[in-house]
Amino acid sequence: QVQLVESGGGLVQAGGSLRLSCEASGSIFSIIYMGWYRQAPGKQRELVATRSSGGSTNYADSVKGRFTILRDYADNTLYLQMNSLKSEDTAVYYCTAGVRTTALQTETSWGQGTQVTVSS
Repeated sequence: QVQLVESGGGLVQAGGSLRLSCEASGSIFSIIYMGWYRQAPGKQRELVATRSSGGSTNYADSVKGRFTILRDYADNTLYLQMNSLKSEDTAVYYCTAGVRTTALQTETSWGQGTQVTVSS
């Protein structure tokens, strides 16, 4: 079992910044990738950004140039630095990770989500 705990959400004015954190713990043999998704009211969950164990990153077009995904390999913590926030960034942000729990077994885990609200 792998646990992901997000923090750092909140209320911010448009143009402001927030930094989300996601700490992974539990039966982790190695982490394959980690990422962030978000879900706004009435919409489907969508990709925000992902980062592979090798450091490759992928961003949604809507956040490129404004958001940065970072990872602290020492303590399996993932960050999402969000700058120049817009009202359309308002959503619940979820952390996800693809993890090897043993040399042969993998697991996809999700956090409980953290609310980000951007006021215009």
